[in-house]
Amino acid sequence: MLKKRLIDHFGSGTRIAEFLKISQSSVSQWGDVIPEKQALRIEKLTNGALKYDPALYVKSA
Repeated sequence: MLKKRLIDHFGSGTRIAEFLKISQSSVSQWGDVIPEKQALRIEKLTNGALKYDPALYVKSA
């Protein structure tokens, strides 16, 4: 899941943090692709409005 998509949906990193009940500094530390665990959580908490994309988390050999 891309951080930009979350910001488009929620409006700000602060709102993302509030939604997930985590610190805003945690959200600030995310790269362009958010942590996989959080992506799965967000898909569940938004009832699929934001989708987890497993292709973003494929590790190359």
